[in-house]
Amino acid sequence: MEQRYDLSGSLLHWYDYNKRILPWRENKDPYRIWISEIMLQQTRVEAVKPYFDRFMEVLPTVYDLAKVDDDRLMKLWEGLGYYNRARNLKAAAQTIVEEYGGQLPADYDKLLSLKGIGMYTAGAIGSIAFELQVPAVDGNVLRVLTRLWGDDSDILKDKTKKAMGRRVMEFMPEDRPGDFNQALIELGATVCVPNGQPLCDQCPWDTVCKAYKEDLIDQLPVKTPKKARRIEHKTVFLLECGEQIAIHKRGDKGLLAGLWEFPNEGKKMDAEDIKEWMAEHHMEDAKTKAAGKGKHIFSHVEWHMEGVRISLKTPIQSENYVWVLKKELENTYALPSAFEIFRKIL
Repeated sequence: MEQRYDLSGSLLHWYDYNKRILPWRENKDPYRIWISEIMLQQTRVEAVKPYFDRFMEVLPTVYDLAKVDDDRLMKLWEGLGYYNRARNLKAAAQTIVEEYGGQLPADYDKLLSLKGIGMYTAGAIGSIAFELQVPAVDGNVLRVLTRLWGDDSDILKDKTKKAMGRRVMEFMPEDRPGDFNQALIELGATVCVPNGQPLCDQCPWDTVCKAYKEDLIDQLPVKTPKKARRIEHKTVFLLECGEQIAIHKRGDKGLLAGLWEFPNEGKKMDAEDIKEWMAEHHMEDAKTKAAGKGKHIFSHVEWHMEGVRISLKTPIQSENYVWVLKKELENTYALPSAFEIFRKIL
């Protein structure tokens, strides 16, 4: 029992003096905490800050989020990636308005039932916003705990996450569960870091950490190696007519569902292929020039793209795309960051 007390006591003492000042920590507003937690999934803190501020300015309440237009929502999310997070936020907001009177429920299981909220996020919101004594085990926490205990379980397995959650509950303080969870996450983000050497001399647990004492830092945590990413080739067409540009809306399912993009073909095309494509789309007389190359890495697939700039005298009408003003790409239509290199060319 003594060691458990020491673990939580020393960690909270460290956190009180070392926690970062972050916009979502200004108060305990459950809505702000929820939005930040979803944004922080798969995304670095520094990258999230400007998105969070802008999101809160435009959609300050759950009611605003529940009724926001999809294109407006995607524009606010543009560049953050993993766009399903934004769709799930809106769906969950509608549930919160309809079933919980516009208040996030102060109940772990009810939080877990909301779209886009998994075990970690329910634990984070529950403990930080409502002081529920529940674990919030993310990658940072798994790294810290496996090193603390010298545990070589595979951290990508759900059973490892659940086991760590149960174990951490043994020394979670009743009076500050939210701070305790945030302190663990903070320790993993700033001291027991994911890339490079951890700053063990700044860690409140250096005297009890098994990995530190037994020189196991480089071996922990253990993760199953990921499969190699699939490579897909694409030819991207920048169809221009004066100040207008053609864009296409992706389907409702799959990668980047429902987002706008430049018309493209899922293959590498040589000059002859491009000539044929243009003939099929009634653009035989248009001028073309190369528009650079781009590469974009998703979690399971890698796009290798080559751009073709096509200047037209009149906009070709097609059900496959719409013509918009180029400046509208800045403030109205959300383009995934995969296409950023081609937007810059414009």
